[in-house]
Amino acid sequence: MSTPGLSAAHWFTSSRSANNGDCVECAILPDLVVVRDSKDRRGPVLTFSRRQWSTFIATVTPTSR
Repeated sequence: MSTPGLSAAHWFTSSRSANNGDCVECAILPDLVVVRDSKDRRGPVLTFSRRQWSTFIATVTPTSR
C-alpha cells in the first residue's frame, strides 16, 4: 500500500541519533506522521495519525522531576 504524499515528504532523524544509519526516519505530513527504517528507505512505512503520534511521544518521552 502506498501512502499519498511521500514523494514530497521531508524525512528527518532525531537530533540525538548517532547518524550512523541505524535509525528510524520520520516525516510530518498534513494529516499523518510516517516512520521508516533509515537502512531500508524503500521498505515499509508505518503510518500514524497526529493524535496517535502525540500519544506515543508523550508515553516514551521521559519527564523531568
